[in-house]
Amino acid sequence: MAGPTPLPSILEITPYKGGEAPKNGQKLSSNENPLGFSPDVRAALERASVHLETYPDGHATALREAIAGTYGLDAGRIVCAAGSDEIFALLGRAYLSPGDNIVQSRHGFLVYSLIAQQAGAKVISAPETDLRADVDAILDSVTDRTRIVFLANPNNPTGTYLPSDEVRRLHSGLREDILLVLDGAYAEYVRRNDYSCGFELAGEAPNVVITRTFSKVHGLAALRLGWAFGPAAVIDVINRVRGPFNVSALAQAAGIAAIGDTAFVNASVDHNTGELARLCSGLAGKGRDIAPSVCNFLLIRFQGGPPAAARADDFLRERGLYLRRLEAYGLPDSLRLSVGTRQANTAVLEAFEAIDDRMPA
Repeated sequence: MAGPTPLPSILEITPYKGGEAPKNGQKLSSNENPLGFSPDVRAALERASVHLETYPDGHATALREAIAGTYGLDAGRIVCAAGSDEIFALLGRAYLSPGDNIVQSRHGFLVYSLIAQQAGAKVISAPETDLRADVDAILDSVTDRTRIVFLANPNNPTGTYLPSDEVRRLHSGLREDILLVLDGAYAEYVRRNDYSCGFELAGEAPNVVITRTFSKVHGLAALRLGWAFGPAAVIDVINRVRGPFNVSALAQAAGIAAIGDTAFVNASVDHNTGELARLCSGLAGKGRDIAPSVCNFLLIRFQGGPPAAARADDFLRERGLYLRRLEAYGLPDSLRLSVGTRQANTAVLEAFEAIDDRMPA
């Protein structure tokens, strides 16, 4: 007997697979904060856990006000969600129909394509230049059925970014009925004068939304907490399609504490800056190319192609070091390395030295 039949596009979806979490060894596959999370969060969670029998504030009012105060934004134009992934899903639910399409860069975050497939929409991947989003290629990929352009800036898994003037050029080339979603999951780590996460653009344009997450620099990946800032009309639409209590009371309390602990954020960024430079220098070895990253991870490309990447991954796993394979991103010749603790990073460098020693002179 046949059961219920889902939409055809659903059966074409390959479920998202996160970075492997080993029982033993170092997990360096999910770009998590090696410093953990703010001690203020632990105290906030203890206080919030006293009344688990009550529903959370469905508008996340205090959290939105804390975010607004930190970044100088209008709290009324902020919406919170269970990770920025939920924001993407809500935008897909509200703005995509079967036959529409989204445009993303060739190696954009996998979740964007999943959102399109769930709506029966097509995914158009624009070519990149040197692992960097190409504005002209994105604009050339837009069709009359394009409804959303997703741009992770900086991008996962490449670690590259577009300067603010290029983002503005991208926006100026889009029709007003196309929503430009700027995913700033790693924005806190960027220390470049020509970079902007896009708050100003989202504040003035009717079709730009910025998404952010507490999973990375704040170290709250387990709680699933993200937010978006954008035009009042778009935020109103998101509020109409989201669940009434989509962010738990614990996540809200943790977010307020995390965003208020600037010392922890600064320590996390400082650790990443120093260790990223150390890894970049130490990994530039035989048969490898290191993509220039402004994030808390590195893309390592093997000149020997997919077989070399696979051999390196096997060798690293034997040493208890778990990086991210990137076949799903169209980068089978690469591994993505999260910046870990100093101890873990040293182990990675030593492992690659051993790999180099095995290579012929």
